[in-house]
Amino acid sequence: MAQLNRQDCERMDVDDPLAGFREEFALPEDTVYLNGNSLGAMPKKAMAQVQQTVVNEWGKDLIKSWNVHDWFHLPQRLGDRLATVIGASSGEVLVTDSTGINLFKVLSAALTIQPERTKIVMEGSNFPTDNYTAQGLVKLLGDRHEIIFAEEEAIVEAIDDSVAVVCLTQVHYKSGRVLDMKAITEKTQACGAVSVWDLCHSAGAMNVDLNGCNVDFAVGCTYKYLNGGAGSPGFLFAAKRHHGKALQPLTGWWGHKAPFAFDRDYTPADGIDQMLSGTQPIVSLALTEVGLDIATRADMSLVRRKSQQLGDLFIRLVEQLCGDYGFQLASPKDADRRGSQVALAHESGYAIMQALISRGIIGDYRAPDTLRFGFAPLYVSYADIWDAVSQLKDIMQNEVWKQEEFNRRLAVT
Repeated sequence: MAQLNRQDCERMDVDDPLAGFREEFALPEDTVYLNGNSLGAMPKKAMAQVQQTVVNEWGKDLIKSWNVHDWFHLPQRLGDRLATVIGASSGEVLVTDSTGINLFKVLSAALTIQPERTKIVMEGSNFPTDNYTAQGLVKLLGDRHEIIFAEEEAIVEAIDDSVAVVCLTQVHYKSGRVLDMKAITEKTQACGAVSVWDLCHSAGAMNVDLNGCNVDFAVGCTYKYLNGGAGSPGFLFAAKRHHGKALQPLTGWWGHKAPFAFDRDYTPADGIDQMLSGTQPIVSLALTEVGLDIATRADMSLVRRKSQQLGDLFIRLVEQLCGDYGFQLASPKDADRRGSQVALAHESGYAIMQALISRGIIGDYRAPDTLRFGFAPLYVSYADIWDAVSQLKDIMQNEVWKQEEFNRRLAVT
């Protein structure tokens, strides 16, 4: 295979149909940002939105903004916009709360559909919040339920007619491995169980078709590939066939049928609104809309294609430039089985990543040995990939990572 150089990557950028989106983000100079799988870059319009929401709406219109600017329906309005990105219909998605809280809500609702069943199938190696949330719910329910942890091919084997819910993440947070949502959901429902999918590492980076796969419930976040800002609200999806039947237990006033009647007793709202709980974080929701505006204008087929090409390029360049330094590919090499990130395993992964970050190559590290590189197709260029791997080669060749400053553990990795 012919050796690549930076000019080859620059030519790929010239032919990139998504290149224009890069100008919509406020990216620091001399930085290659490969961590959009953890926190997306800031859209340039975010500051104008802060000005509008905080200074004009909150500052001038005060409490009138609930009506004048329709703050009250932001979760539904943003949910309908997001629905177009994840293959859902209007009235099936809310942007609200955090991913963990939303998982608690939809997992609780899902368990009511087959109340005589007690097993929940999950993938134990995936992001811990999902596991922790499920464990907390099981404990709250009196340990009547059992979580079955399975990996890879064993996931499908674990699904049978004793299972109540199958709760999985479409793209593995560490390796980037993609699960077959359609096939697993079909097996789940054929066994009479309910599907719950976590879209944190897929929404906004690849084609997601919840209704095409007949998914029952889903959750996700907006601060990664949807560029909603640090700690921006999560989202949840509930298929319309479950509205009014599978109810969630965090029955706050926003989920009431008539919230401003202030009744003593709870009556669930019709439709997706029952999945709401308390008063919403309006400033965060308003910022989330800026990122969603960009995502809804992007062709997800083109986004997915570029993400695969970026990942393939990264893998090829690591092999070409860094093949002698002990890195192991910890992601699927097949782009169809990989999300919008590539993981490399190395025993000194933490220090190597810190050295990269010191040079403006921003990825992250996941214990015990994984360097993660995320490729947000709307603002990562092919030349960025060349620059990142070139710096990685220099750090390894000159043993820069051995310096003491790069081996001191920080609170956030």
